[in-house]
Amino acid sequence: MTGDLLTVSGLTKAYPGVVANDAVSFVIREGEVHALLGENGAGKSTLVKMIYGLVKPDSGVMTLRGAPYAPPDPHRARTSGVAMVFQHFSLFEAMNVAENVALGMENPPPLRDLAARIRDVSETYGLPLDPHRIVGDLSAGERQRVEIIRCLLQSPRLLIMDEPTSVLTPQEVGILFQTLRKLTAEGVAILYISHKLEEIRALCDHATILRQGRNVGTCVPRDTPARAMAEMMVGSAFAAPARTDREMGAVALEVADLSVAATGQFGTSLRAVTFAVRAGEVLGIGGVAGNGQDELLAALSGEMPVAAGAVRLWGEPIGQMGPAARRVLGLLTAPEERLGHAAAPDMSLTENAILTAAAREHLMHRGFLRWGAAEAFTRRIISAFDVRTPGPSTAARALSGGNLQKFVIGREVLQRPEVLVVNQPTWGVDAAAAAAIRQALLDLAAGGAAVICISQDLDELMEISDRFGALNEGRLSEIQSTHGLSVEAVGLMMGGAHGMEVAHV
Repeated sequence: MTGDLLTVSGLTKAYPGVVANDAVSFVIREGEVHALLGENGAGKSTLVKMIYGLVKPDSGVMTLRGAPYAPPDPHRARTSGVAMVFQHFSLFEAMNVAENVALGMENPPPLRDLAARIRDVSETYGLPLDPHRIVGDLSAGERQRVEIIRCLLQSPRLLIMDEPTSVLTPQEVGILFQTLRKLTAEGVAILYISHKLEEIRALCDHATILRQGRNVGTCVPRDTPARAMAEMMVGSAFAAPARTDREMGAVALEVADLSVAATGQFGTSLRAVTFAVRAGEVLGIGGVAGNGQDELLAALSGEMPVAAGAVRLWGEPIGQMGPAARRVLGLLTAPEERLGHAAAPDMSLTENAILTAAAREHLMHRGFLRWGAAEAFTRRIISAFDVRTPGPSTAARALSGGNLQKFVIGREVLQRPEVLVVNQPTWGVDAAAAAAIRQALLDLAAGGAAVICISQDLDELMEISDRFGALNEGRLSEIQSTHGLSVEAVGLMMGGAHGMEVAHV
């Protein structure tokens, strides 16, 4: 590391009713990986949007390499040497890699020349990529490579990365870290946002911690325990999820030879998926994004009807039932896409509670809504899961991603399901909220419910699951006990090592 690259001084941004950033100041040096930490709603997104030119600050100044820096838009940020890899990819699946990269360039060269540059840059940085492959055929990790290469072609001096490892196997995380270290050796600075604190400790040189919009401290991650960083983020101590010995009951949900065709051109067909989960058990299902997780949840929820006997609840075939009928029987689900699938963006939290809880919480009587009961149930969710919102009348889209996630999970948990299937239950939530959600799932199992947790977070799955299987290209690996299961073995299972002899430690 050499001199200061980006200096942020007193950046403030307020919205009606909330100060997103309150006089935030920090420095990023050339050639360092600088972590930006904070719980949901702490102001991380607003801060990086101001750095990248997506949001204009109300006050405060920035300097880049000693010169005033105030990008009015992302184009000016990019021409100044600032690039960003977003958590959610912005790629067109029907186009190839080179065409997608060209769309993100101001003056792209001819595609033949661009393809050659993509090959050269991708090989130089250890991220091999075929510029002629259709994006829809790429794995999630390969799609992330497209986004990174698109940024690297701009020769950035500062690269902002938002949750970059959330869709990667452990092996792919290792490759990414090698690439980032190569970049920093060339003087590029990385601003790294992640909720995975052990990754922060392994990769980052310094960390700035935000809480309620303010910079509350800095630390050297490698010298700071993950729990200490988490407590700096939330401002207090919090309990880690506590597992208790549980008696496993009868088989609650059984899936036998479940095969489902992909619904779209770039979906993933399920191939003879078979497993069973017992009352009191947490079954973890891992896998890199795009390997059949959404299709599995749709088949279990009833959104995608299947052969009657392919899914059985307490021994009874339910494959032809729709979501409402399955919910009445006690099979509840929470999908990954919280805004648009799990919740209707423009409807209030109370209305969103009614959408899935009307029957089990008796929120309707003779065809009429019991609005008072619905609002009371919504307040219970807000209180029990610490949803930061003005109240139950707030629209779902007004909540931060992490707070909406807490609401969606709380809405299902408080309905006392007999079987709960969740996909990415702690996606984008901070350490304290993630611990609370995981504890809620463990408490459900302790109360006799069967829980299926589909997740890309291996630490999460190892923490709460009794048994584990991995989805790869629509096939489910052999289910293994998580006791002593190594992360390396899990990564191989996620990468498609079906039928392998899994190593334990």
